[in-house]
Amino acid sequence: MADGPRYQRIADLLREEIRAGKWKPGDRLPSHNELADQMQVSITTARNAIQLLVAENLVYTATSRGTIVRSQEVLESVVTNHIRPDRPKVAADIFVEIARSAGREPSKQFSARMEPATPEVAHWLGVDRDDWVVSRTIMQYLDNEPWSWEVSFYPRDLAEATGIDCPHDIPEGTTRRLAARGFAETAHRDTIVARPATAEEAAVLGIGPSTFLLDHLRIGATHDRITRVTRHRSTAARNRLAYELGDAAGTDVIRRTLGTPLPQGNSHSFGNFLLPGSP
Repeated sequence: MADGPRYQRIADLLREEIRAGKWKPGDRLPSHNELADQMQVSITTARNAIQLLVAENLVYTATSRGTIVRSQEVLESVVTNHIRPDRPKVAADIFVEIARSAGREPSKQFSARMEPATPEVAHWLGVDRDDWVVSRTIMQYLDNEPWSWEVSFYPRDLAEATGIDCPHDIPEGTTRRLAARGFAETAHRDTIVARPATAEEAAVLGIGPSTFLLDHLRIGATHDRITRVTRHRSTAARNRLAYELGDAAGTDVIRRTLGTPLPQGNSHSFGNFLLPGSP
C-alpha cells in the first residue's frame, strides 16, 4: 500500500479492488471487525477507511447487511412516461416500470400521514398555511440499494375523495388512482435543481455528505385545481432524466432512431436534446 494514514491506505486498497471487480455491486465488504483483523489495525481505523468509501459513494451501509458495494450504473427515467397514451395498463407504478425495464429489481418502503401544510407546501398546492394535507413518503430501492426519496403532498379533501389517504402504498400509482376517481391530471410543471445533499438527505439515502442530488419537483393539476406536488430526490451521478415532448408520430421516430437506451456515459438528456459533457 502507498504511504499515508493507515485508514487512507486501506481505503485505497479496497477502492482498487472494487474497481478491479473483486467486489461487485451488491457484495458485502468485510465488517469493521473482520477488516481490522485482516489488516491488523484498530476497529476505529477500519471504520474510518470504510467511511471514506461511503463518502465517495462507492459503498453504502445497511443495518442488517453491513457495508455493500454500490452499483455504478446510470438509470434513465423518461419522466413523461406516466402520461403517455400507450402506457401499459398494469398494476405497477412508474418507478417499478422503469426499474424493471432496466433489468433492476425495485422495492419500496412506504409511510403516510396527515399534517399541516408548511408555507412552502401551501404555496405549491394553493391551500392555506396550516391546512391539513396528506403526505405520502416512499423510499425507493434498486436491488436493495437506496436509490431515491419521494414525498408527495395532496389536499386533504382530494386525498379523502380518491382513497389516497390510505396507510399503504398504491400499487398502480397515485396518478392512475386520481384518474380512475375522476381527477385525471392534464398539466404538469417540473422544476429540476442539482444541488448538494443536506445532512438529512445524505442520511436517508445513505450517501456521502454534500453529494450532488437531482431535486425534481412536479406539480400536477386538472383543468380545475392542483392535485398534488411530488418531490423526488436522487443522486445526480446515478440518474438521468429524459423528457419526450411532441406528437406521437415524432416521438415514435425518436424512439425508433435511438432503438436502445442511451449510452451510460457523461451525458444528460433533456427534452428532445442531448447535452454532452455534463459530469
